[in-house]
Amino acid sequence: MVRMDISILLRGIIIGFSIAAPVGPIGLLCIQRTLAHGRAQGLASGMGAASADAIYGLVAAFGLTFVSSRVIDAQVALRLIGGTYLCYLGLKTYRQQPAARPAATTERGQDLTRAYGSTLLLTLTNPMTILSFAAIFAGLGFGIVDGDYLGATLVVLGVFTGSALWWLILSSLAGLFRNRLDTRALRWLNRLSGLLVMGFGIFALASLLTQT
Repeated sequence: MVRMDISILLRGIIIGFSIAAPVGPIGLLCIQRTLAHGRAQGLASGMGAASADAIYGLVAAFGLTFVSSRVIDAQVALRLIGGTYLCYLGLKTYRQQPAARPAATTERGQDLTRAYGSTLLLTLTNPMTILSFAAIFAGLGFGIVDGDYLGATLVVLGVFTGSALWWLILSSLAGLFRNRLDTRALRWLNRLSGLLVMGFGIFALASLLTQT
């Protein structure tokens, strides 16, 4: 029984890691924020995405079809919100000046909260996330089977752990290069990251035209 529980947890970790690993707008934001503001803000950004992955993993694992169907039905509105928000974050990143001094404790706490909240919102507004989890869980036979709430819970815990592990690795690797960049390099990093994030946002908005 214990061995089976560990196996379910490990498979959940692999799923969470695999879904988080492809570099997209969240990965770019995590790298940019780590290089510009430090590992804490990069990790906070990643934890927002990991929390959203866990929420959608919970929906898929517990078979909450009424939630998933509502998300899928609202995918046009969600993509509109997510695409617009990506464009906003991209423009904000592009115009952002490298920090000239360390932030005060209060400001730092607020920055970490905003970093976490922004990626949580972005991941939740991506309907493909829940579709990915639903497909993977169905294919592997995860979820509520004969009242196995413990198994479903372990899968969700594994998804969060795997996703969080990826963001910890990514922010730590990016942090290794932070002290090697001067103000000019950071300014160009902000511009490049901002343009790429805006590109993702424009692509998301443009994809809506194919559905109308």
